[in-house]
Amino acid sequence: MSSKKIGFVGVGKMGAPMALRLIAAGHELVIHDKNLAAVEMVTESGAKAVDSPKAVADECEIVIVSLPNPQILETVALGADGLAHGKTIRILIDLSTTGPKTAAHIANNLSENGVKMIDSPVSGGLKGAREGTLAVMNSGPQSAYQEVKPVLETFGRLFYLGEIAGAAQTMKLANNLLAASALAVSCEAVVMGVKAGLDPKIMLDIINAGSGRNSATEDKFPKSILPRTFDFGFATGLSFKDVRLCVDEAEAMGVPMVVGSAVRQMLSMTNQVYGPDSDFTSMIKIVEGWAHVEVGEAQPERTEVQG
Repeated sequence: MSSKKIGFVGVGKMGAPMALRLIAAGHELVIHDKNLAAVEMVTESGAKAVDSPKAVADECEIVIVSLPNPQILETVALGADGLAHGKTIRILIDLSTTGPKTAAHIANNLSENGVKMIDSPVSGGLKGAREGTLAVMNSGPQSAYQEVKPVLETFGRLFYLGEIAGAAQTMKLANNLLAASALAVSCEAVVMGVKAGLDPKIMLDIINAGSGRNSATEDKFPKSILPRTFDFGFATGLSFKDVRLCVDEAEAMGVPMVVGSAVRQMLSMTNQVYGPDSDFTSMIKIVEGWAHVEVGEAQPERTEVQG
């Protein structure tokens, strides 16, 4: 893959490792982020920092963004000092999870400035971002997608969902609803078992050997819940935002979200009690509090906690 000059706005928790992969692949990077500590970490690896999204778009034909919510994306893309006003940008790649309505709105506005947009939300967490093993969902103009495909392959496995703006966003919301739902119901099941005196490690071995296995029991429980580290790498506030967007989009389409609405409520409670910066595996603490038990690696007998 030939090296390119690429812009990158949003070098936070997910953006930074992806930006570093681009630098390692030989690309010249121009970056912007309001978090100066995040910027410094990437510039130490060779990126050039500039003071606004527009300044990035003044230098680069291809600009990537990785941003936490729709409001920030709209400001970065279309604001007074946004990417739309850059003199060089031709293609915007959006790695964020912002929902199909926002994606379509921004794509339509950018097209008036001659800029094409590719929605490229990703799944696979921090580990996938560091190792280049993310699932990268893409939608947008076929010609633009083919041009940036070698860049996107730096991040992981690509899936193309067609030219409709926001199609990849719909897919990402569906994926994240499933991930959060698996976590929520697994928390309830394991807490029930621990309340009854079962060893959670043995429970997980049985679940993962049977029909109940899922991404939470296979990955999140052994890595972040049983050790009580709650450091899987996905913030409660972001998961809550994604599930809220999913339920809102589905309801607007006339698709009922009975289970999804319950998961949204679980995340809302976790967000309120433990804060948006907490790891979303903290959800189990809500169920533990109601049940008056704690799930951990050492469970020699039923453990009661006060609360």
